[in-house]
Amino acid sequence: MSGPDRIVVGYTADESGADALALGARLAAATEALLEVVMVLPIEARGGVVPPDTGYERHLKERSRTWLAEASATLDDDIAQQLHIRYAESFAEGLIEAAHEFGASFIVVGAARGGLLGRMRVGSVASALLHSSDVPVALAPAGAREVAPAQGVTRITAAIGTRAGSSAVLEASVRFARSAHAPLRLLSLVPIDLPSGMDEELADLTSSAHADEVLVEAQRALPAGVDATVVTATGASIEESVRDLEWHAGEVVLVGSSRLATPHHLFLGSTAAKMLRELPVPVVVVPRTTTP
Repeated sequence: MSGPDRIVVGYTADESGADALALGARLAAATEALLEVVMVLPIEARGGVVPPDTGYERHLKERSRTWLAEASATLDDDIAQQLHIRYAESFAEGLIEAAHEFGASFIVVGAARGGLLGRMRVGSVASALLHSSDVPVALAPAGAREVAPAQGVTRITAAIGTRAGSSAVLEASVRFARSAHAPLRLLSLVPIDLPSGMDEELADLTSSAHADEVLVEAQRALPAGVDATVVTATGASIEESVRDLEWHAGEVVLVGSSRLATPHHLFLGSTAAKMLRELPVPVVVVPRTTTP
């Protein structure tokens, strides 16, 4: 994820789309990026195999243009933006193709409807992206539209683990923090999922010591001149660990892909999925760049 100069927002004319647009605008404001606002229409609306209903096709395209124009009008004048309609077999496929076309650093989408305010409920589009995209995907929690773009990015938190993908997260977090002029925090989670019969206190001490080692190694890997605070979160579960941490309103969290991901692609792992359910701030999932 090199300095974000273009950000693709997957826009839909609903609250989820408004959340995605607001987060995209906030990231663009913080990094001086160009916002590419994209609506993806089903490919059959452009004709496909079946001869098109020209009246329906024209109506759908005009309505989509109206929605895009209305969305654009909600953005501050100082946010550079372009509006696009694309056709694809799926919304996720259309967004990935647009990200490639524009050389985008992020694809931003909103949470599925029905999620708790300030939390993420991964819908079908986000799920498809999180298991296939080769571009980092930013997820806007429900209610992100209530955070003004001027809030910017107040802190970048890199969730550091021991499996494949952590180096990619660290590198991406450093670049993002620099472009957003935001402080960097390194986070290691210590969930205590105890095997039957294992001593809880011993497991806690062992896991905490290991997490501290991980953070020390991550700090050593930081480029010269880059400073970061560190925090170790402990709890009986990933969810509890995340809930107990302090989060800024303008914070963004970066997490890595599962070791099951193919190189340069996303695959949402179980730890990241558990974090998503509890995080009250936007999350960027970073593709894996190393082999297992």
